[in-house]
Amino acid sequence: MIRINLLPHREQKRAARQREFAFMAGASSVLGLLIVFMVHTVLGTQIENQGARNNFLETEIKKLDDQIAEIKVLKEQTQAMLARKQVVETLQSNRSAVVYLLDQLVRQLPDGVYLKAVKQSGNSISLQGYAQSNARVATLMRSLEESPWLQTPNLIEVKAATVNNLRASEFSLNVNLVPPEADKGKGEGSAKPKPKDKKA
Repeated sequence: MIRINLLPHREQKRAARQREFAFMAGASSVLGLLIVFMVHTVLGTQIENQGARNNFLETEIKKLDDQIAEIKVLKEQTQAMLARKQVVETLQSNRSAVVYLLDQLVRQLPDGVYLKAVKQSGNSISLQGYAQSNARVATLMRSLEESPWLQTPNLIEVKAATVNNLRASEFSLNVNLVPPEADKGKGEGSAKPKPKDKKA
């Protein structure tokens, strides 16, 4: 008996196209999912790498901050040490300046002049005392002017006074003390008082 295929030819083609479309749609879906997975994996890897770099940078920044803090502390300690050194040098300089001042006052004080007060404020010296006459005060000022350690005597006041029932001149004057450092460059010879200023 002869078999005859009664299915329409178009229906077969339509079914074949549907199967082909379904296969292509499934393949496209799988490919799309694969692409999405790959992109997600790549982005995740990049995010992890960036996170690791950020953590590394934060760690290094923290180390640098700690080093900066240590440097700041060291600078503060250095400044404190320099300040203490400056204070010590100033004290040493002032100590030697007092010695020079007293030495010069003894050398430059003429006969008939007596000091009752000596005050120092920095390099400014205030002298108060008595003299037998105004001429003795003038002699004292000239003597101070000739001193290698004292300069610019300035008479503030001179007035009559009575000391031990004797008439005298009470005076007040200022004079500047030359720091020893100012004469270091001149050599030791210039640091010594002039021979004519020495008194027996």
